[in-house]
Amino acid sequence: MNIGFIAHSSRKDLIENFCVAYKYILAKNELFATEMTGRRIEQATNLKVHKFLSGTVGGEKQFVDMIQRGYMDLVIFFYNPIMNSPNEPDIIAITRECDRYNIPIATNIATAESMVLGLDHGDLDWRNSVRPE
Repeated sequence: MNIGFIAHSSRKDLIENFCVAYKYILAKNELFATEMTGRRIEQATNLKVHKFLSGTVGGEKQFVDMIQRGYMDLVIFFYNPIMNSPNEPDIIAITRECDRYNIPIATNIATAESMVLGLDHGDLDWRNSVRPE
């Protein structure tokens, strides 16, 4: 499965800790992230992460493009609901594209944990039949 990670600046520690906690499940999958998030996940877990550009210089567009082409199977986007900054990835745009293309998305740690545990139990295997070859 292809799992995408994206996080607002104030949530980078949370996504890093999440990946450390679920390292052994994540290691069985292909991981994708914007530049800084990807680097932090790699440093914390020693897992290989395919990195897009930084979100503000095109990484967010690369992320959305992968969703639109059907190559993202699960998205974990930890955002700060209190802070709205033009320098942060756009939660509305990414969520809209996930909904449009039926890509499961978690925006908080409780949902992310449920989805990753479900992934480990095979609950997202249906994605294999809808992903382009």
